[in-house]
Amino acid sequence: MQNKKEPLLIFVPQNVVELRSSSDKLESLQAKTKEYIDNGAKLGWLLDPLPQRVEIYRPDSAVEVLENPDSLSGGKVLPAFVLNLRRVWG
Repeated sequence: MQNKKEPLLIFVPQNVVELRSSSDKLESLQAKTKEYIDNGAKLGWLLDPLPQRVEIYRPDSAVEVLENPDSLSGGKVLPAFVLNLRRVWG
């Protein structure tokens, strides 16, 4: 009897959020977020609490950097969603 391999299903989320911890290397999180975008995600947020900085990734766009924002809007990807960053920054 032959072993049939099940097809591999690949799932890419519409949006991703990376929250940097003190042990994370910024460069690896940037590469990971970019990889999600390159593979079909529509929106990526990289939150860095220590400097209170956000990098926003979108397909076919340069990375947008926000310093100390109070909130983030989901835009066209998450139209009614707003993330309150005051709770993240603590």
